Amino acid sequence: MTGRPDAATVLADLLLQREALVCRLADGRPPRDFAGMYVGPEDLDRILATLPGLDGPAPSLTAEVRKRTDPELNRARTEFRSMLDGAAPLAVLARTAGLAPSDAEVLALLGAVETSPARQRLVAYVQDSVQQPLLTVATLARIFADPDHPADRCVASGSPLRRAELVEVAAEGPWATRACGLPARVVWHLRGDGSADVDLPPGTVRLPATRDRTTTGANSSGDGGSSAGAPAGAAAVNGTVVGDRTGGLADSGLLLVHGGDRESRLQAVERHWPDQGRLICPMPETGAQWAAVVREATLGNLVVVLQSGTAPDAAGADVVVRSMHLNWVLSTPGELPLESVPVRPWREIRVAGGEAGPEDWRELLGTEPDPAYRLTRGQLRLVAAARQDTTGPLGPAVRRLAGGYLERLAVRIRPRRGWDDLVLPGDDLRQLRELAARHRRRGRVYGDWRFPPLPSTGVVALFSGASGTGKTLAAEVVAGDLGLDLYKVDLSSVVSKYIGETEKNLERIFVAAGAGDLVLFFDEADALFGKRSEVSDARDRYANIEVAYLLQRLESYDGLVVLATNLQRNIDQAFLRRISVAVDFVLPEEPQRRAIWARSFPPSAPVADLDLDFVARQFKISGGLIHNAALGAAFLAADEGDVITMRHVILAIKREFQKLGRLRTEAEFERYFDLVNRDADAAPTR
Repeated sequence: MTGRPDAATVLADLLLQREALVCRLADGRPPRDFAGMYVGPEDLDRILATLPGLDGPAPSLTAEVRKRTDPELNRARTEFRSMLDGAAPLAVLARTAGLAPSDAEVLALLGAVETSPARQRLVAYVQDSVQQPLLTVATLARIFADPDHPADRCVASGSPLRRAELVEVAAEGPWATRACGLPARVVWHLRGDGSADVDLPPGTVRLPATRDRTTTGANSSGDGGSSAGAPAGAAAVNGTVVGDRTGGLADSGLLLVHGGDRESRLQAVERHWPDQGRLICPMPETGAQWAAVVREATLGNLVVVLQSGTAPDAAGADVVVRSMHLNWVLSTPGELPLESVPVRPWREIRVAGGEAGPEDWRELLGTEPDPAYRLTRGQLRLVAAARQDTTGPLGPAVRRLAGGYLERLAVRIRPRRGWDDLVLPGDDLRQLRELAARHRRRGRVYGDWRFPPLPSTGVVALFSGASGTGKTLAAEVVAGDLGLDLYKVDLSSVVSKYIGETEKNLERIFVAAGAGDLVLFFDEADALFGKRSEVSDARDRYANIEVAYLLQRLESYDGLVVLATNLQRNIDQAFLRRISVAVDFVLPEEPQRRAIWARSFPPSAPVADLDLDFVARQFKISGGLIHNAALGAAFLAADEGDVITMRHVILAIKREFQKLGRLRTEAEFERYFDLVNRDADAAPTR
């Protein structure tokens, strides 16, 4: 509808011109100011003459006009209908929407009026009202006077034009005077602009077809009409057809896709309809959004892919059923209840799994799969986009992917300490090294040697012991040895009083950690993995459901999980059966305490006359408390401008005992008892 007049514009102009001439001659309607603003006596006479039972305009007045214009109008109509077989935007749209030639004529006429102020003035004259520049339903019936032409029925609520949301009819007023027009998106499309509809649901994406269309039709599926041909391609890579209610039709037009991840489900849709683009959007929430989805899919001949965890509501299901010219997809993580599926023939594809295969790795990264990472297709695509150095290691990009999800629910710990920083009994150290080896050698044992991964290839460790005995440090050292990041789960952000929220938070954690091959560290794990209690109220019942869910999710996780607790007996027995390695952290003995004290003071720290044998022998405290005391002594010395001495160390131990509410005894402090037992120390000199 741009440039020189095309067949659609010519036909529209001839229809309007002839109707204007008929009104001018038959009704004797001269141009006048304030037309339609009032009804005068001459208007009343003319109106009465048109009512049934009274003499209308003399046929002789209009016969000459119709006789003179019919040949040209018929030629224009013939050229217009020939044009519908071409590639013009209006022609393609007519085929996509399943429009009859009469529907296309009405669309062309309404579009011509929408885009021309001059035509709108002509319409106002025809309708004898300056307040009606758009064609009304009654005027459409008058313009298309042929009894075989549906005319006004082309804009009825059930017409193809209305089902495809290509035409809007005013919702109020008498039927005959309701104005008909085109949505702005349709006008811009006919003018050659492809901007998306502003009423589409936020987050909607338009994707092109993966191959050129060999045929252009209202509902082409690209499977040659075979009932098994299209799904078979999807089944070979992505899943299997598990339901078919096509009723013998060549193509159902409604596809249910569930399972796997979002990217894998989209790939199944792409293989099912490779010659159509896709309109991927969340479930519309308003009538305007539903209309925009139908309109956009019709204009672009796109498959509508609704990404949601549920089926559409009753109003949305009606839209899916009514828009039979479109192909629809309901993409959900799980199966939809049958009673919620819109009532039209459908097929169903179950996506077997979402893990990216070798072809995905080669396409996106140009490499073979890295056995260290089990990424879904969607995650692999994000990693490819985030990778800064295409020749460097993949780990930073994968960790970046997982970090964005975990930062809100867990604390990231980048390992900086190694095995030399860990002071533990020899057997405990060996168990921790065995833990790292279990994770590092999974590929050989489960892959090369084909041991059955029951229930999964994941490794679960239980660290039990009093606070400060080195559980967090041990988890950091193991993660560092494996070259992985450690995420300490923040229980306050995970556990929720709202039913179902705890499971949702944990699911986010496990999914993100699985993508990045991270070490998950649950401190005070008995808050999440504690024993199930007797059911006395609804909250107890739901708490037990949470524990059961956690056990199920832990068994299916393929990464490394460390559970830390002060008391092992607080952990539910069901979790203990899933434990791969259990390490009991006890308070260090004197040799270990001596080593911890020595390592707590860096070589660059100024120390003088520290009796580490004394503090290691006298104070049976944890490694964490030793580190705190050493740090406290350093700050006391720094504040006094002095080197770190035994006096500072003893005072720092006193402060740690005060924090714990622990008594200070002469047997422990011996010769320093008077120092720590004074009511007030002398003011330090600077």
